[in-house]
Amino acid sequence: MTKRRAPRPSELAPLLKFERPFGGHARKLARAQTIWDLRELARRRTPKVAFDYTDGAADAEVSIARARQAFADIEFRPSILRDVSAADTTRSVLGAVSALPFGIAPTGFTRMMHTEGEIAGAHAAERAGIPFALSTLGTTAIEDVSAATGPGARNWFQLYIWKDRERSLALVDRALAAGFDTIVVTVDSPTAGARLRDARNGMTVPPSITMSAALDAARRPRWWWDFLTTEPLAFASLDRWPGTVAELMNHMFDPTITFDDLAWIKERVPAKLVVKGVQNIDDARQLAAVGIDGIVLSNHGGRQLDRAPVPLQLLPDVVREVGKDLEVHIDTGIMHGADIVAALALGARFTLIGRAYLFGLMAGGEAGVDRTIEILQSQIVRTMKLLGVGTLDELEPRHVRLLAR
Repeated sequence: MTKRRAPRPSELAPLLKFERPFGGHARKLARAQTIWDLRELARRRTPKVAFDYTDGAADAEVSIARARQAFADIEFRPSILRDVSAADTTRSVLGAVSALPFGIAPTGFTRMMHTEGEIAGAHAAERAGIPFALSTLGTTAIEDVSAATGPGARNWFQLYIWKDRERSLALVDRALAAGFDTIVVTVDSPTAGARLRDARNGMTVPPSITMSAALDAARRPRWWWDFLTTEPLAFASLDRWPGTVAELMNHMFDPTITFDDLAWIKERVPAKLVVKGVQNIDDARQLAAVGIDGIVLSNHGGRQLDRAPVPLQLLPDVVREVGKDLEVHIDTGIMHGADIVAALALGARFTLIGRAYLFGLMAGGEAGVDRTIEILQSQIVRTMKLLGVGTLDELEPRHVRLLAR
């Protein structure tokens, strides 16, 4: 029979660790271990109209679900007995080094998610040594992003081609004058996708204070206080627009753009030129022939054509076809550092994060973006070491297998 005795206070003390009941939001961010944790914090802190704009996709949202499932279906194949005492996460991207193999994707209406908006993303990216991409539909001016970051920052500008071509190129000129080094032309938006969550929420920019919005405000007073006591939300590069996002896109964006137009842009733009929204091999070949510096395999986060090709599944064939002619980047569905490692193993030069960044922003402003980057960085390093690789260049297709469903 086990002999019982009363525990001594000195034995109990090391076991009892009481947290303060009100540790503040910084503690909640620190305790977030995954991007999904940040998403849950974001959902609690952000009005439904803004959260759904970020979280949602087109129609039945099949594309984003398939993209995430493709990453979940990756089977890693690790090597053992390798020296992985250190993991080098740097990568040369479009002529310069990024400290991590991912950058922050261009996102529109960012100050609607949190009033710190694009400046928070640019600051966090600069600290991390990774690129930050500003959208044509951004809510912070090109010059303000440049002024907020130092000479070592890597800023890219994302361009939608407008029906007024000269106004489009005027934005490019402003970006280059402000020190942006790469232009990313998005080509998958000849018309707006059917973003049903936004339609059901009656989303406008800025958000309308409807009865449902007022009720939502009662549950999220901090967001509304920030929204109402900071500069009014507006597009920094566009005229003020009174309608919905879909109406704006259909009004402004040019559905007649062709490969000839891209060749014309290439001639006019003295900077690295990347085309975002590539979804088949034939288009990738034509872009390589035009002399584009890089492409992003992307279905716009599932926000345009639902049931579009899954970028990760398309990646190996595109890399095999044009990987020697231009850089192949990828986005859509990335929610974990292991997703990034898998994409690199299958041949991607670089990756971009959109929702993962915005979940961090909504969860805690600039500190939340920092936490997004910290989480992904730690996951990348851990995955590399468990795979038995010490540098990103050691990653090869043999390290992963796309499971058939």
